[in-house]
Amino acid sequence: MTRNQKIALGCGGAGCLGLIVVAVAGVLIWYFAYRTSYDRYANYNNNYNYNLNRNENSNENANENTNDDSTNSSSSSSADDMSDDDKHKLFQAAAVTGDLELQRRVWVKIGIVDEDFTPGNKYAEFIDAHGPWGVRNYQWVASMNTPEKGRAYVNEHLD
Repeated sequence: MTRNQKIALGCGGAGCLGLIVVAVAGVLIWYFAYRTSYDRYANYNNNYNYNLNRNENSNENANENTNDDSTNSSSSSSADDMSDDDKHKLFQAAAVTGDLELQRRVWVKIGIVDEDFTPGNKYAEFIDAHGPWGVRNYQWVASMNTPEKGRAYVNEHLD
């Protein structure tokens, strides 16, 4: 075996070994990245399913209470008077304030929670629609960039 053949054999072996190391590293990176994203979405789906189950139970209670209590019907009628865009703006402005009591008042006003702060039958639908609404109205969302602006908007539009 000549010197050049030995060099070629050594380079070929090192290249093959390097290729194997890169392939194993790539598989490990892909596996851990996939598993992380899967876990993140799995947790989201579990929480989402929990909320749906809770909504089904609260809907039954809300239907029973609606027949006896006129305050629920008056709050839902005021929520029906608002456009979806106004509801999302009010929801977003209240969220910016960080004031949980103010947020709860807004949630009742727009009809996504009942008077006792349990999620109403429109809660999951509204929350699912809020993300796409925020993307479409990103300029308005960006304008509500301080708690003071959010509180001023809510105070102006909350009856």
